[in-house]
Amino acid sequence: MARTNFDQLLQAGCHFGHLKRKWNPAMAQYIYTERNGIHIIDLHKTVVKIDEAADALKQIAKSGKKILFVATKKQTKDIIADKATSVNMPYVIERWPGGMLTNFPTIRKAVKKMANIDKLMQDGTFSNLSKRELLQITRQRAKLEKNLGSIADLTRLPSALFVVDVLKEQIAVREANRLGIPVFGIVDTNSDPNNIDFVIPANDDAKDSVEAILTACCNAINEGLEERKVEKADEKAADAQAEADAEEVKPKRATRKPRKAAEAPAEEEAPKAEEAAPAEEEAPAAE
Repeated sequence: MARTNFDQLLQAGCHFGHLKRKWNPAMAQYIYTERNGIHIIDLHKTVVKIDEAADALKQIAKSGKKILFVATKKQTKDIIADKATSVNMPYVIERWPGGMLTNFPTIRKAVKKMANIDKLMQDGTFSNLSKRELLQITRQRAKLEKNLGSIADLTRLPSALFVVDVLKEQIAVREANRLGIPVFGIVDTNSDPNNIDFVIPANDDAKDSVEAILTACCNAINEGLEERKVEKADEKAADAQAEADAEEVKPKRATRKPRKAAEAPAEEEAPKAEEAAPAEEEAPAAE
């Protein structure tokens, strides 16, 4: 797996933290220095943390589990949607629906409702409704699509959460902590890293910074998915070979039995032939 490049993070501005007066003391271990009242994040530590997070994300993806990406910041919405879609993972870029993890069955009902509306629209059930009723249903469908459309394929709780700005998404982090779901987070100098399982100290406001980190993590996820495909293909090939070997063994066993059966009568007929020979010799003696 490719390691994170220090220079790329530097060019993306990942090292810029928040104002010194807004800092969280728990982030002191990740701060390199302070310039013009702004904290500078130690990118050497950021590189190490990104690689650790990438390795863990790769293993989760390799095991076939889902990772939920969360970022409701305006400047990061498009990046999250693009990167998560590229690795076929669910994401939340609108308002975080309270209880999405802790009350997951209710969220699933809302997703199913959206699917039912689609089904009824396609089979013509709504064709007899008035314009007003149809408009209400269409608006309801659009609202559900906006808030839950990106998690329509999430049939069970995710195995991990990837959060951009853990301070803004603290409700999501709290729900994940309550359920024991590991949290990967881009943590800025104004945030608390204590509730985050995989801390990535970096600028969580700059678009380039978030994109650089997400690219590294999503590349690792993609590698995990590819390795999973290869393993599945190898398993199928092994199963097919085992079946082929089994089919080859079966005919061999079937041909051995008739040979033994054919040899048995030959041994029995031999004594009969010997018994018949003396009988022919005794016939002239009788005369």
